[in-house]
Amino acid sequence: MYTEREASDGGAPNRQEPEFSEMDAERYARHLMLEQVGISGQKKLRCSKVLIVGAGGLGAPAALYLAAAGVGTIGIVDDDCVELSNLQRQILHTTEQVGKKKVDSAREMLGKLNPGVAVKTYPVRLTAGNIMELIREYDFILECVDNFPTKFLINDACVIAKKPFCHGGVLGFQGQLMTYVPGQGPCYRCIFEEIPEPGSIPSCQEVGILGVMAGIIGSLQGLEALKYLLDMGNLLTGRMLVFDGLPMKFREAVFGHASPQCKVCGKQAVIVDVQTRAADYE
Repeated sequence: MYTEREASDGGAPNRQEPEFSEMDAERYARHLMLEQVGISGQKKLRCSKVLIVGAGGLGAPAALYLAAAGVGTIGIVDDDCVELSNLQRQILHTTEQVGKKKVDSAREMLGKLNPGVAVKTYPVRLTAGNIMELIREYDFILECVDNFPTKFLINDACVIAKKPFCHGGVLGFQGQLMTYVPGQGPCYRCIFEEIPEPGSIPSCQEVGILGVMAGIIGSLQGLEALKYLLDMGNLLTGRMLVFDGLPMKFREAVFGHASPQCKVCGKQAVIVDVQTRAADYE
């Protein structure tokens, strides 16, 4: 079992019939002006739950914008502590919070930004043994991690549980993201198939990353979550958005349909329970 810490300041809004106060009208005034949002959309956001796996470079901007947008419940999974080297890109945290658990630092920051949002924190390492329980109550998952085994674990678990999620990745001056919605386009494994061998692909620790790149991709992940929750616009299903910050160019890789040979979402799927394949995600 994982340990859950739930926000107390502000409390969780009423999920059945969320009230809309004068203060809410002022806080979300620019949202209410949008035809695609309005009061009904803002109430929908308050009733929504998003789980962010990783409170680092990608998860930080996503969490801030989702809290600012009024998403009612935000869950954050991360077992790391804040380090000084994180602060170049992980904008949820400050110098004073070095040494703290990232989930505690995140909860503190999000509470200051929007006390009406309930923040649930999970200071644990995500594993095949706890992921199904963790994702169960959430409407949308943001994959904001920096290692391939965990990326595949999140993909496989979300496909099995029929949970939509958005993948994000950054390295150097480049970043990418795509969204999976059950029954709509390929999953992450359809495209990349197998977990890369350790050391076969360089990491941020080896080649570095320009901090703002994480902000760009993480913010786009937050946008995908909001679009899904509000049922508006076109999600990145069946396509991957790739951004190169040096020439300042976006390009789109189109994949279309799910792969019939995919091991988790294909017609002959062999991955039907992540716990029985726990060793694959280590």
